[in-house]
Amino acid sequence: MSERVGVRKTYKLFIGGAFPRSESGRSYVVSSSKGEFLANASKASRKDAREAVATARKAFPGWSAATAYNRGQILYRVAEMLEGRRSQFVTELVDADGVGVRRAGELVDAAVDRLVWYAGWSDKIGTIRGSANPVAGPYFNLSSTEPTGVVAVVAPEADPLLGLISVIAPVIVTGNTCVVVASERAPLPSITLAEVLATSDLPGGVVNILTGSAAEIAPWLAGHMDVNAIDLTGAELELAVSCEQAAAENLKRVLRPAPGKADWITDPGTGRMTAFLETKTVWHPIGI
Repeated sequence: MSERVGVRKTYKLFIGGAFPRSESGRSYVVSSSKGEFLANASKASRKDAREAVATARKAFPGWSAATAYNRGQILYRVAEMLEGRRSQFVTELVDADGVGVRRAGELVDAAVDRLVWYAGWSDKIGTIRGSANPVAGPYFNLSSTEPTGVVAVVAPEADPLLGLISVIAPVIVTGNTCVVVASERAPLPSITLAEVLATSDLPGGVVNILTGSAAEIAPWLAGHMDVNAIDLTGAELELAVSCEQAAAENLKRVLRPAPGKADWITDPGTGRMTAFLETKTVWHPIGI
């Protein structure tokens, strides 16, 4: 018998819980840290970005209306399934970043722990951000949190799994939906994560992942009138500035990239969750 030829996998986009190819038909070669061929990945276009935003908007009412407890349970389920595919993620990180197997395993474990950590915050973040406010008069004055809406996310180029989880989880645990531009250099962990999300309890459209050039896609997301906020964590300085200018058109919330190299292993704090929360304050007369 002749030697078997392995199946070459084309990594597709993740929109609405499905895995379409880019409408443009484009793809690009993904190489390992040593320059070896790994796979072909779809190269998203601005039309794909528009489709992803429309899908995220459609998913927002249902996801934001879900109980905080339910959202936490779903994130915990994603963590369970991610851990079940640990060996695949380890292999992809070794190939992408050239790290050792032990280090790659630590990064995968940290990504699982990060999901569990955010899952635990799902029904608590409203407590620390909401309040009963003292007022001069016979009224109750109560402030509570609400999700911002559809959030565009430029994921970090480095740390293609832990960094990706660290920017997605705080967005969705608070009730937002998102469109994510994955690492162009190392997109394979992002699409493998999408395969985990597609078979978990996460509703389709809550997370949409685009692979390709952030420089091409991000400005369109920043200027899109149905995107409520944008996280520019993975954007280069010049791209971040142009996206901020485009985002000002409809007063989007903007999370700027932090100076210096991000350390995703450290405690993330609550800042990424509160960045995409609105505060609603209600006055109500006190009954006699």
